[in-house]
Amino acid sequence: MTALQKKATSPIAHLSEEDIENLGRELDAIRDGVLADRGERDAAYIRRVITTQRGLEAASRLVLLASLFPPAWLLGTTGLAVAKILENMEIGHNVMHGQWDWMRDKKIHSTTWEWDNASPADGWKHSHNELHHTYTNVLGKDGDLGYGIMRVDEDQPWHPFHLGQPLWNFVNACFFQYGIAAYDLQLGKNLRKDRRSDPKFRARVGATLRKIGRQASRDYLIHPLLSGISAPTTLTANLTANLVRNLWTHSVIMCGHFPEGVETFEYHSIDGETRGQWYLRQMLGSANISGGNLIHLMSGNLSFQIEHHLFPDLPSNRYQEIAPKVAELFERYGLTYTAGPLHRQVASAWRKVIRLSLPNDLLRSGNDQSDASEVVATVA
Repeated sequence: MTALQKKATSPIAHLSEEDIENLGRELDAIRDGVLADRGERDAAYIRRVITTQRGLEAASRLVLLASLFPPAWLLGTTGLAVAKILENMEIGHNVMHGQWDWMRDKKIHSTTWEWDNASPADGWKHSHNELHHTYTNVLGKDGDLGYGIMRVDEDQPWHPFHLGQPLWNFVNACFFQYGIAAYDLQLGKNLRKDRRSDPKFRARVGATLRKIGRQASRDYLIHPLLSGISAPTTLTANLTANLVRNLWTHSVIMCGHFPEGVETFEYHSIDGETRGQWYLRQMLGSANISGGNLIHLMSGNLSFQIEHHLFPDLPSNRYQEIAPKVAELFERYGLTYTAGPLHRQVASAWRKVIRLSLPNDLLRSGNDQSDASEVVATVA
């Protein structure tokens, strides 16, 4: 019996333990079907995306050599931002999940890929693949849930520090790749415990700083210098492209686990968790973004966050294909398939961040006043 089943308003109170295990078996069948069907069209897809991304980045950097001219600055900056987003979202994130390891291509393999991001691949894979996907939305275990700087559930204790979480979240969005790097290092925790002299921690910090140094040298020194008299404008173009990439990535990630309607789970709720219960937690702890093929591509197919969390190692191009099957299971088992357009999901996530920056007593007071106003309006 999970913690959710014990709640009076539990979204799964109507499900028996047998129902949950049957649901797990049906999801296993969907996964097995895709695994058996992987082949050349999937390999061709990821190779095409990589070729397109690399060509777009090279062409954009070439155009930015003439960034002194406003049209060249705009075109080059836009292309570079899109290329960086594609590299991080549809390529890097998914390759490092092992989605393409079955191809046995050393150049497109989770053990060899290093992405254009401040966080080294090894550290990211540990914090994301091993921790986040194992403990999805479990308070105190899933570090992605608020990144250690935000209150994301009313059951979490409120402190005056949380009043600033809308600001912290905005700053984190602007510098998202560096925030993720600090999170992967568990920087706050390690500094609080005074592990500065720990050899393993120092080695990880050193690797991250070297990675940041290489990126910064390329984007903010070498590329501008190659632009000659266009150096200042090329520098601003690179800064802008990285900012756009950070804001976009942060928004997509926020939509996956933060909107209203997404469940969080108590620390001990997963003790003795079965396969079916793990699946159910992924279903209730994730949300999708509805939209067209461009949204799916630019989000790294994390617009299908529910499907991704159910099957993180399946090729990302298959999520759209299996989404109707997953949605049908939600309906048949009486569960809510949380999804909405990008603007609505982003707004919902930000409302939650702002709402939970306030103490519960104030939230309840506001709700009581709202309810009273509705009653008065109804009587009138």
